[in-house]
Amino acid sequence: MSEILNELFKRYPCLDACREDIVKAYALFGGCYDNGGKILCCGNGGSAADCDHFVGELMKGFLKKRPLSDAEKAAFDDDFIADSLQKGLPAISLCAHSALMTAFENDAVPTLVFAQQVYAYAKEHDVLLCLSTSGNSENVVYAAKAAKAAKIRIISITGAKESKLSELSDICIRLPETETFKIQELTLPVYHCLAAMLEEKYFQM
Repeated sequence: MSEILNELFKRYPCLDACREDIVKAYALFGGCYDNGGKILCCGNGGSAADCDHFVGELMKGFLKKRPLSDAEKAAFDDDFIADSLQKGLPAISLCAHSALMTAFENDAVPTLVFAQQVYAYAKEHDVLLCLSTSGNSENVVYAAKAAKAAKIRIISITGAKESKLSELSDICIRLPETETFKIQELTLPVYHCLAAMLEEKYFQM
């Protein structure tokens, strides 16, 4: 973990101010996975794309191949499938369900579209990851409130300013920028670092 973190801060020295919260986020994600939980992610626009991206790094090999063990392969009667599948860390991007989202937005309350999914999906030990450059995106804030009601933990990545998400979250990584595109530019290396550290923890091969 330390080598991955050191590489992050070497490449992005400004992120050293977020070191403690990044380490705390890693520990909370680890506790989630240690106890059979999953990560739920939500955000808008570029943050929605980042949710999809982060989930992609968790659900398949990122820096490692993550092959199935011999015992896991034995459950298949097809060597092609057994040799091709990879181990994953359960994660869901709440931004990716277009039919559900548009149906709920049309039939119910659009700003609660993420809250609806959080409340339906949330189980003990899950973690909600909220991405919002302002920290005040209404539908993301409502998702965090639904997570509170469901009694799951919340990690947010926002810009530098205090916000509704910084108040609601168990951990808020407040990136040291205030302009949207600059916050987005720092969001990616942070979640790549978290994905790499989680992969190192759970997949030694």
